[in-house]
Amino acid sequence: MERVQKEWSSKGRAQAEEWRKRWEPHVPRHHRKEEGRSQQGNDDPGWEIWRDRHNGSLLQKRHLKAGLWEMQLGRVSAPEDTTIAPLPPSIMPAEQEAELSEGSPTHGNGALWTTNLQDSPACASPSSELQNEHFSTYFEEKIPIPDDANQACFSFRKLWAFTGPGFLMSIAYLDPGNIESDLQSGAKAEFKLLWVLLGATIIGLLLQRLAARLGVVTGMHLAEVCNRQYPTVPRIILWLMVELAIIGSDMQEVIGCAIAFNLLSVGRIPLWGGVLITITDTFAFLFLDKYGLRKLEAFFGFLITVMAITFGYEYVRVKPDQGKLLQGMFVPYCQDCGPVQLEQAVGIVGAVIMPHNIYLHSALVKSREIDRTNKKEVKEANKYFFIESSIALFVSFLINVFVVAVFAEAFYGKTNNDVNEVCNATGSPHTDLFPLNNDTLQVDIYKGGVVLGCFFGPAALYIWAVGILAAGQSSTMTGTYSGQFVMEGFLNLRWSRFARVLLTRSIAITPTLLVAIFQDTEHLTGMNDFLNVLQSMQLPFALIPILTFTSLSSIMNDFANGLAWKIGGGLVILVVCAINMYFVVVYVTTLSSVWLYVLASFLSVAYLGFVSYLAWVCLIALGVSRLDCGGRMCLGLRRRSDTVLLNDMDSGVSVEQ
Repeated sequence: MERVQKEWSSKGRAQAEEWRKRWEPHVPRHHRKEEGRSQQGNDDPGWEIWRDRHNGSLLQKRHLKAGLWEMQLGRVSAPEDTTIAPLPPSIMPAEQEAELSEGSPTHGNGALWTTNLQDSPACASPSSELQNEHFSTYFEEKIPIPDDANQACFSFRKLWAFTGPGFLMSIAYLDPGNIESDLQSGAKAEFKLLWVLLGATIIGLLLQRLAARLGVVTGMHLAEVCNRQYPTVPRIILWLMVELAIIGSDMQEVIGCAIAFNLLSVGRIPLWGGVLITITDTFAFLFLDKYGLRKLEAFFGFLITVMAITFGYEYVRVKPDQGKLLQGMFVPYCQDCGPVQLEQAVGIVGAVIMPHNIYLHSALVKSREIDRTNKKEVKEANKYFFIESSIALFVSFLINVFVVAVFAEAFYGKTNNDVNEVCNATGSPHTDLFPLNNDTLQVDIYKGGVVLGCFFGPAALYIWAVGILAAGQSSTMTGTYSGQFVMEGFLNLRWSRFARVLLTRSIAITPTLLVAIFQDTEHLTGMNDFLNVLQSMQLPFALIPILTFTSLSSIMNDFANGLAWKIGGGLVILVVCAINMYFVVVYVTTLSSVWLYVLASFLSVAYLGFVSYLAWVCLIALGVSRLDCGGRMCLGLRRRSDTVLLNDMDSGVSVEQ
């Protein structure tokens, strides 16, 4: 790009001046430099006219793109040694293709600027060049996709090449928070809530499909698109909310690892020691991608296999009733269920659908080599990523079913007296966890391992602990990757992995370490309830943006959501957010302090106000144009091109349509 700029600055001043005049009406007035002063001191009105103000970044790109269009239309000649290829019609909207064929200039959207600068060693296209100037995938390696011409509809070789991102994404469905939700569901409601788990997983798959399509079609992940599309204040608030969700998830994963180490060492490693060990092993494992992206994905596959084997062993050992299991999975009914079971059902949805996982998946798909100028390749990538995600979430669903079934069969209806008696008979050192009363057994991931050891022998306890350790270790690594993507996208920062892990580990581990030092295991696992509520509150900050951007043809072109997806997606997100808000309300009502009620009231007003803003923008993207207020100043927000907020995807600056 620098070479092209220099050539145009020296050889195409007249052309640059023509482009400047053409584009000047679309530049906000406060961005313009005083033309008279500029021309008095500088004879080159092309690239340099706004260089001082914008450091040669934003408006130079606009001139570059204007010039590319002029060259495509044949109105001006290209610089020497530079060949301009025509835009591929495969991704060009029909009306813009017709406009180009008529020889008239256009001010198209971001996906339109995909012209190839052939014979240029820098890159393949100005779109990708401008994009990579600010954003790049976190992984240094991209996996090539084999050309299997013999298989027209489906190729296992291609599916294998696309396999990886979906399984990394599915780990969020297997983190310690999900495992605890599963075992509590089985202990409190037996098999009756398995259909809720199935429905939540299917909804999660549909949302992950939107995330993957955004990454494939635009070449940018959700955080990057939010950075380019939302105004500054909403963007910063959105970043803080997503970071809060990541930190909350990170704390759950640290808790899970610490409990696993404690169980495996028979209490010799204290909980605070397990927390510290988690710090070091996370640093070690995160550098596996230096040995190749496929090896990193294989390591995550190994951890998922460990979870499948360990929890599968517990399933085979307990031998649950298969008839009740299938009935609970496919019959959407909960007989004799009360508030306890209803709250648990809401908790399942909140644990399965996690906000930071949407950001993660939209970034992971960038690790495959896809020619985004080729509509066929983009469509093919979307297909294989959806198949791979379906397989990955099916595996995670089976593992979750293993956990639910084990505790439903073995511990549903059990009281503390029942468990205390069995643990005494087996000589378990954890008998004091179960008081001598007839209250219903309350389990978490720590007590769950203990009762498995009491009823099914020490092997069941250790195998359970290994599974929890695999779940915690894998999810804490993907959580750190999520944090890296979010920080890069929202703030355009390029922190090293060491700095990023150090920051997120410190924030997540500090409160967990304090609780582990000064409190017991019951308080440590009790933090999961608060953390589930915290993540439930952050869910709209991922679901609403992903529906907004995937519904806009100015971003997704031919791959934008259709009417059915817009309506269905909107309803699904509305239901999921409503369910999670109910979960939050139930938790807040258990607080006993008046001051906490007052604080929660003030925070709720601010929270609902920001969610309403995101929903307002989303409704405009879904086609409710009357909410755009005629394109004028509305709710104190400045109008942008296309609906309200849409920037030109490649230049990063607003271009009025």
